[in-house]
Amino acid sequence: MLSALKRIVPVALLAAALVAALPCTSLAAGSAAAERPPNFIVIFCDDMGYADIGPFGAKGYKTPNLDRMASEGMKFTSFCVARSVCSPSRAALLTGCYPVRVGVPGNFGPGSKTGLHPAEMTIAEVVKQKQYAAGMYGKWHLGHLPRFQPTSQGFDEWFGLPYSNDMWPYHPENGKRFRFPDLPLMENGKILNPKMLPKDQVHLTTSYNDRAVKFIEKNRERPFLLYLPHAMPHVPLFVKKENEGKSGGGLYGDVIGEIDTGVGRILDTLRRLELEKNTLVIFTSDNGPWLLYGDHAGSAGPLREGKATPFEGGFRVPCIMWWPGKIEAGSECSELASTIDILPTIAHLGGMDLPEKKIDGRNIWPLMSSKAGAKTPHEAFYYYSGSKLSGVRSGKWKLLFAQGFVQQKPRGKDGQPGTRATGRIPLSLFDLEKDVGEKLNVAAANPSVVRRLQGLAGEMRKKLGDTGMGGSEIRPVGR
Repeated sequence: MLSALKRIVPVALLAAALVAALPCTSLAAGSAAAERPPNFIVIFCDDMGYADIGPFGAKGYKTPNLDRMASEGMKFTSFCVARSVCSPSRAALLTGCYPVRVGVPGNFGPGSKTGLHPAEMTIAEVVKQKQYAAGMYGKWHLGHLPRFQPTSQGFDEWFGLPYSNDMWPYHPENGKRFRFPDLPLMENGKILNPKMLPKDQVHLTTSYNDRAVKFIEKNRERPFLLYLPHAMPHVPLFVKKENEGKSGGGLYGDVIGEIDTGVGRILDTLRRLELEKNTLVIFTSDNGPWLLYGDHAGSAGPLREGKATPFEGGFRVPCIMWWPGKIEAGSECSELASTIDILPTIAHLGGMDLPEKKIDGRNIWPLMSSKAGAKTPHEAFYYYSGSKLSGVRSGKWKLLFAQGFVQQKPRGKDGQPGTRATGRIPLSLFDLEKDVGEKLNVAAANPSVVRRLQGLAGEMRKKLGDTGMGGSEIRPVGR
């Protein structure tokens, strides 16, 4: 602590001297900025694997802006989503709840008549307590009907897709497994383009980034929440023509490169507008890589399996948090944290009340701020596959119940899916500190640990149910 103070004091003296030399107008502006609640930016990628960016071991291409973000912020190495597929993961992020609690155990689609219940309080509605501007640019996937859309869930602005970018007639399995209609591009509930074509998706990532930058510029004088859920690297993959082959890592690398460029634009915009010291930026993903698509999918690195499975490759995602002066540069956190923690953390930092209805997330600012001795606020973390409780983690121990899961081998090529197969595991206990790849089942050697985790799971089943059984705390889906 003493050494830290020694570093801080000279900097503080220098800063004071510089402030004294500033014109009165600049000083006043700085004071106003200091008194304003912090801004929040959440960049949420789709199907990005744990090892898809440089700070987490990406190979074959570079991500200089995300590298910079990590060097200036904190890297979370045990950051998990609450469900390893699209809609439930997004519901968890926006409500701070396990998705089964809010009635969203699975994905919505173009034919869905349901969505996230309007009575659920989203992050956008939380920040409205302090009159924040709230903008969203990207994929929604929580119900496409008007009563479920972002502008009915607290956001002032929305530009993007109502569901996944592969839910369109060009899906390689349309007409076989699916019956997808035309894919619309929407803005604030109105259809801008009723029939997205491949030539339109080429500009999708850049369009989202353009809108995000304009939103920051427009709201520079007031607190804001920016939610940027990218459509990619979920298949189908598209980039602007000038970025084709630019990464040296194939089309997938090119797509990651466009996302990386967008991150750089956002960070540079914050610096240009002198907002960086009052803005928390979070970069993460909705689940792990969709390995079925082979060279059009990412990598989970050392983790087992990927999207739609209960293994770490499906649930553990890359996460970087950036806030100059508040989050220690170049720091790393190995404690368990989750997307369900983002809402309560934002509420804490912004001085807002939590939703009246029960949530599952916890404030993780002690972890983010490198507070001495800070530990995960979760005694246990629960892994769901639809309404099925697939597993539970406490500390280094992860227990998976006997179950089948979808294997995605052999993998596809050039945008075509590979072959699906079903794998099975028995009741399995993994020591994630020694075996992050979940290769060695140590249940037989640790019966007391198994019993303890089974007990935690039993208590959660009473609240949120399991396959074939309801729970006392499940809330309805929106209808």
